[in-house]
Amino acid sequence: MDKMRPQVDPKTTPANVDEVHVDRLREAGLRPTKQRLILMNAMFGNGDRHFTAEELFREVGGAGASMVLATVYNTLNVLADHGVLRRVSVDGQRSWFDTNIKPHHHFYVDDDQQLIDIDSTKLKVVGMPELPEGRALEQVDVIIRIR
Repeated sequence: MDKMRPQVDPKTTPANVDEVHVDRLREAGLRPTKQRLILMNAMFGNGDRHFTAEELFREVGGAGASMVLATVYNTLNVLADHGVLRRVSVDGQRSWFDTNIKPHHHFYVDDDQQLIDIDSTKLKVVGMPELPEGRALEQVDVIIRIR
């Protein structure tokens, strides 16, 4: 089992799922608040996925959770800052969040406003420019826009 990505056994109870998320939040140095656990259950319940804050807000609201959009935004940004999620910016106006934090790239379908993962072994970036003095490469994100 990947330590950064605990897998949830399909036969686990809701309490056990919460325990997995509690552990994951604590490993990231975060307190497991009620709102964070509700969002973690929604985000990680069905494998890797991409979503915006608005989409997740509608999803948890439809499931009966009482939460304001600002809480969803703040929580997603904190989770991304702590490495639990990956933030993906396509157009500088809206951020998507990705539950797959392993290195990979994306297709962005303009018509559907949808992200699709590209296996990192299927795309090679060559010819990197020299980095400014005192800077270190963090990661390279490639987004290929398609219709």
